[in-house]
Amino acid sequence: MAYKLLMSWDIKPGRDQEYFEFVVREWLPGVNNLGIQTTWAWYTVYSRDNNAPQILAEAISDDLVAMRNALKSPDWQELHDKLLGYVTNYKQKIVRITGGFQL
Repeated sequence: MAYKLLMSWDIKPGRDQEYFEFVVREWLPGVNNLGIQTTWAWYTVYSRDNNAPQILAEAISDDLVAMRNALKSPDWQELHDKLLGYVTNYKQKIVRITGGFQL
């Protein structure tokens, strides 16, 4: 059974360029190297809801144990800590893949 890591966050004001460079050069390859395959990311350009996150992202793993092991690893912690330097309001949760868009 496959599982999905759902993540959301907002980019810190004035950090957009640095954020996008970090995500492309370090975060995406780093997450994929952990055995979690990034699948989607959404960038909110406009929202009527001021509480909506600016970024929604997801990554998948073939099983829950592999996902949890990846998220406990020092490499994940390093990537996560670096990401938090560029973002606020970070949230994550693991869900079983049921198909379609999940929140």
